Amino acid sequence: MPRHCYVLRVFTRGDLGGNGLGVVTDILGLDDLKMQRIATDLGFSETIFLNWFEGAMPKARIFTPKVELPFAGHPLVGAAWVLINLGPLDPGGIECATGPVRIRQLEGITWIDAAGNQPVRSPVRDLDFAPAALDIAEVLMPSPYLLVRLDSPQKIAELSPSSASGLGNVYFWAWEQEGDSVRSRFFVPDFGIDEDPATGSAAVALAARLKALGHNQGSIIIHQGEETGSPSRIRLKWDEAVSSIGGTVVRDEVRFLNI
Repeated sequence: MPRHCYVLRVFTRGDLGGNGLGVVTDILGLDDLKMQRIATDLGFSETIFLNWFEGAMPKARIFTPKVELPFAGHPLVGAAWVLINLGPLDPGGIECATGPVRIRQLEGITWIDAAGNQPVRSPVRDLDFAPAALDIAEVLMPSPYLLVRLDSPQKIAELSPSSASGLGNVYFWAWEQEGDSVRSRFFVPDFGIDEDPATGSAAVALAARLKALGHNQGSIIIHQGEETGSPSRIRLKWDEAVSSIGGTVVRDEVRFLNI
């Protein structure tokens, strides 16, 4: 049975770049294996499937080409854009495996508001590059993300997927302008992704780390994706309770899936 798949780019810079996403709004007859097969065939870093009955909060399932995720930022922002702009009404939120997130759109920016209570801990493994890092921590998202701060955007640009070999999911970041903007890259081998162009969940992890360092609230811009050819811009705001990520979204096409 053919069904719609909205193909978006999330966290764009104007009309350029962003992270590709498939949003499937009809899940009738789709089991776990079929959802995973669709996500693998589409090949985006994530594909999100929405189950929505009017009057109820939509429920989301999120798949990479390899695994299902309980939470991911760019699929939820993209799904929020579809619901707000193409749906019959704005449901106000989306339910994912980690709980509900509020959705909203202001001045062309689509936002999700997620809980900001992610645990932060010291790494539980030896790291060969530790002397080159200014700060290293693990944030549970709920799987561990290793966050590594380097001393300049140039050091971020010099990285490659081999920089994260054997370390799981690693988010490298550096201040472009301290307290204002960040340059980052995220290598995600555990999820079947060599490098992600724009990562909302890693932005939430960064907010958790900054709070652990004493920055209880703030607002910054994250630039990511230059090295993948998909330059992206993520807006991040946080306080003691909530981390919000937002960005612009571009719809490229509607595909019809025969499955």
